[in-house]
Parts: sequence; structure tokens; C-alpha cells
Amino acid sequence: MSELEGFGFVMPHWFYWGWLAVMPLIMMAWDRWAQARAGEPVVPGKTPGELQAEEDDPLIYLKFEGNWFTRAIDWTSEKSGEFVSFWTINAVVFYFFEVVMRYVFNQPTIWVHEASFLLLGMQYLLAGAFAMLHGAHVRVDVMYNLLPVRGRIGMDIFTSMFFFVFALVLMHTSWTFFENSYGMNETTVETWGIQYWPVKGMMLVGSTLLLLAGISKLIKDIVLFVRLGQERVA
Repeated sequence: MSELEGFGFVMPHWFYWGWLAVMPLIMMAWDRWAQARAGEPVVPGKTPGELQAEEDDPLIYLKFEGNWFTRAIDWTSEKSGEFVSFWTINAVVFYFFEVVMRYVFNQPTIWVHEASFLLLGMQYLLAGAFAMLHGAHVRVDVMYNLLPVRGRIGMDIFTSMFFFVFALVLMHTSWTFFENSYGMNETTVETWGIQYWPVKGMMLVGSTLLLLAGISKLIKDIVLFVRLGQERVA
């Protein structure tokens, strides 16, 4: 990065990508250690989306929690969301560093803004599965809330076909973007010039996780729909 000499400290590309890969693992391990030391159960709290979903459809969470396959997908979705949530800390630190360098030392950086918007973009791409697991995606409830519990589940099953079309198209498009970006060793157009293909790769990973989360939800919805129908007949 000799062409960047004279700009002050510039974060090396390898350190940026390596830190993003390792830092959340350290924080997750630290969090579990702190909870264990305090004697608290190491279980995730419920999000506002989950609490609202339980309030709307209380029977859903009492009837079926999934099988080994859906639990494996749900665990992956949960951990992926927990992983990227710690990236937010980096954005706060980056911008604090920028403010100090700009207004205290009069040496604005050339990399902080780019590092932060790439970070938050990847975080957005990877959090889709976590949001689906916890019922945090936006949903139009005008007709939905008028249906009984089994009707809502049936509506979810019916509308899942549109979700899977979207998820599969997103996966295909993400793979094309990633393949082209990696093949040409694409970099950002800013002075920092960091590799862009890892970001495109996160699009592929995020769309894959989102598709798996949708499969898990569909399996659970089908089982619940059948069971509630059997109870109604009985």
C-alpha cells in the first residue's frame, strides 16, 4: 500500500477481513464466559418480533418446536445473526477514530467511511435468516390478522411460494455477482481500493441462509397446519 503513504494510518486489507472474521467469535466466547461466570443461563432472549408473534399466535410456539433438521437450520440462523451483530461495534469504533483524527489532529482518514458502509452492507445481507427466525421481517397484516391461527399458518404456507422464488433468484444473482467479482479481482473505486468480492460473497452466503430459514419455517408450518387440523377433527 505504498501509494497510500502520507495519508497517515491506513488499515491493511488483510487485517480488515481477518478482524471481521475473528472478532465476533471472540465476543461470542466472551459473552458465554461472562454469562457462565455470573451463573446466568446461556440462552438467547426473545426479540420484539418473537414476543409479538407469540402474542398473535400463542399456539404456534406450544405445538411444534421443530425436528433435528429445522433445529440445525434455526441454530445456524441464530448464530449467524449473533455473529454479525458484533460487527456494529466496529462501525462505532471506526467513526470515533475518524472524528478524533479529523477534528483533533486535522488528519481525516481515507478508509473509515468505506470500511463502515461495506461492514453494514454485509451485516444487512447476512441478517435476513436471523430476522426470519425471530419474525422480524415486515409483513402486511390487513387480512392476516383476521384469520384464525390455522388460517394464518395456511396463509404462510401459500405465500411461501413467492418467498422461495425471490430467495432462489437472489441466490442465482448473488452467485453471478460473486463469480464475476472474484474473477476480475474487483476492488472498490475509492482510494483505499479494498477487495469487493468478499462483499459479493456475503450476498451469496446471506441468500443461502435466508433460503434455509425459509425451508425450516415451511416445514414447521406444514406440521402445525396438519396437527391443528387433526385436533379440530378430534
